[in-house]
Amino acid sequence: MVDIDTLKAKILDGGSLTEAEAYSLCEIEPSQHEALWEAAAEITRRFCKPEFDSCSIINARSGRCPEDCKWCAQSAHYKTSADVYGLVSREECLKTAEENRLHGVRRFSLVTSGRALTGRELTKACGYFREMSENGGIGLCASMGLLGPEELQSLYDAGVRRYHCNLETAPSHFATLCSTHTIEDKIRTIETARKIGFEICSGGIIGMGETPRQRVEFALTLRRVAPDSIPVNILNPIPGTPLEHSEPLSPEEVLDTVALFRMIHPHTILRFAGGRISLSRETQIKAMKIGVNGAIVGDLLTTIGSKVRQDRELAAEVGYSF
Repeated sequence: MVDIDTLKAKILDGGSLTEAEAYSLCEIEPSQHEALWEAAAEITRRFCKPEFDSCSIINARSGRCPEDCKWCAQSAHYKTSADVYGLVSREECLKTAEENRLHGVRRFSLVTSGRALTGRELTKACGYFREMSENGGIGLCASMGLLGPEELQSLYDAGVRRYHCNLETAPSHFATLCSTHTIEDKIRTIETARKIGFEICSGGIIGMGETPRQRVEFALTLRRVAPDSIPVNILNPIPGTPLEHSEPLSPEEVLDTVALFRMIHPHTILRFAGGRISLSRETQIKAMKIGVNGAIVGDLLTTIGSKVRQDRELAAEVGYSF
């Protein structure tokens, strides 16, 4: 039986789990799940601020992506109902950012489809960021693919201070889900962004057929890039993609994953991202007590206010300030 108390004590004393200790968390007995969740909750209370870290995104360019990621509705390799459009207008972008700022959201990100945003569209996006930076009142993040140093520097110079690039899953599983780029390509982009001065947001998706050991492998691989924020997405199977018939994770599997991520990353923001709508309110609250202390909140334009209010109420119920 895994000695959860000993592992917890090691982390609370400032240590970190070895790979063997981390993998041992896959071997807990059914009777130990509650103990694992409470251990992670105690670590969260010790090392994380009682503040819920909110961010919001705009899908700033959609569809026609040449990458073949099996989970993604925007891949040109699959027939889905995803919207297809080029870079959004300046007016739409700035309006969405202002709506989020007025509702107390801390950070706003432009997310674009495709391998990388380059050329004239990147120049336009930098113009948007520069204007938002001058307006102030909200942090800026970008998620624009596998950029090189010059492209990343242009974003930084425009006022962006966080770059998002998900590893998505464990290295041993990634190649079964995507053949057009690798985790090493992603890590190279992240390392370049870090050298320029960006904070890093990097996580991925659970429920894509990975094993519990591969979830630990994924969490351990993230230690290599030391993200400031780890988005935890729960697969939403998209009709038309190869993963459309994937079986949903049980609430217990989701909570176990949050707990092991917290124990491997005791100081990092764990962020609810896509797919959390599949969880009951009770499970979301449990996950937030165990280790989730941030989220992508709101929605596009008209629904921002109501969605943010719901998330603020949820955070307050757990004891977080928003």
